[in-house]
Amino acid sequence: MSRHAIAAALGGLLLVAPQTLSAHVTLETRQAEPNGSYKAVLRVGHGCEGSPTTAIRVQIPEGMIAVKPMPKTGWQVATTQDKYERPYDYYGTELTEGVRQIAWTGGELRDDFYDEFVFVGRLTDFAPETVLHFPTVQECAAGAHRWIEIPTAGQDPDELDEPAPQLEIVKGAGGG
Repeated sequence: MSRHAIAAALGGLLLVAPQTLSAHVTLETRQAEPNGSYKAVLRVGHGCEGSPTTAIRVQIPEGMIAVKPMPKTGWQVATTQDKYERPYDYYGTELTEGVRQIAWTGGELRDDFYDEFVFVGRLTDFAPETVLHFPTVQECAAGAHRWIEIPTAGQDPDELDEPAPQLEIVKGAGGG
């Protein structure tokens, strides 16, 4: 393959990568094992038709406990606490409530920039192949994207206009 062909192929990849990145709000790591820690990185690749992002709000699914958001310079972070559907064991302590929503507000992410919003938590005793959804609302100076659509059984999430970021629970080499 000639240098020109290689350069053209790499140039094509560079053109595709930002478009793929900006398609939706997504999770950087889309698979995790049950009964372990998970670092969620919400990737935001665009605003709302040219308008800058001014808030990101994410709903935490049942079974993810002990959630802590990462502070973000220039943004205020707030959490909403609520009861869990059932108690969970967290290293010998019974947890009956915790963070159910995180909101980053007051900042500004230009439409032509990319950023990440991060939180950590513990995934509980999910069965392998369980899919968790993290409904996320992206508010902009003008408009919003509601990344809250959850596919029905057997439906491809790519068929949805604004799919919720999702995480698949997998059984790892250590048995999960």
